[in-house]
Amino acid sequence: MRGRAAGGFLRLGLLLLYGVCNAFSLEIKVDPEVQAFVDEQVTLKCSFKSSSPITEKLTVDWTYQPLTGGHMETIFHFQSVAYPAVAGTFRDRISWVGNIARGDASIAIQNPTMNDNGTFTCAVKNPPDVHHNIPQTKLTVTNRGSSVQLTSAALLSILVFLPSTIVVILLLVRMGRKFGVLKCRRKSGYKKSSIEVSDELEHTEQGTCLGRMGTWCLQCVDTDEEEPY
Repeated sequence: MRGRAAGGFLRLGLLLLYGVCNAFSLEIKVDPEVQAFVDEQVTLKCSFKSSSPITEKLTVDWTYQPLTGGHMETIFHFQSVAYPAVAGTFRDRISWVGNIARGDASIAIQNPTMNDNGTFTCAVKNPPDVHHNIPQTKLTVTNRGSSVQLTSAALLSILVFLPSTIVVILLLVRMGRKFGVLKCRRKSGYKKSSIEVSDELEHTEQGTCLGRMGTWCLQCVDTDEEEPY
């Protein structure tokens, strides 16, 4: 009987302890992964919800562990005021951008480099509410534009062949329209000079953006001679 009673009291104690921990637990959320670019400020977001009123005893601690592993270092501490790291990798590069009253414990990293790649942890304590999950953010810093770099050959092809292709297409369109106009005039027994035909085409093409572009381009390359009346 005594053994059963002792076991019952133990279970009751555990349930009470579990209930107290849940009642005082904090809920913390961060972005699991953050992408950043070299020398461009990046924000590491951290939000929290506490079941207790926020007081001056509330603390925020950010820690960092390199991607290659190694020891974990504290890079930021907050309690009423911000205490950025005064030594180490992030010295003078961490700034407070959070708002405790709104449940925001975010920080920003100035001038990030690829050496900053690693795991960041946001820990919040608001006594007596001190039990919480331990969320982590993985930061990946890369060079902007590294994924869209063009080779010299590809760039040369774009700069040379694309304009040439546009000019050839415009010439073919112009020649086709000019041939059609001349054919119609010949059937009707009336001839116009190439200058008059060109004027009519230019007047027709001016209503469109492509027409205006074609007119400008063809003025530079048009070498047709006038046809006799």
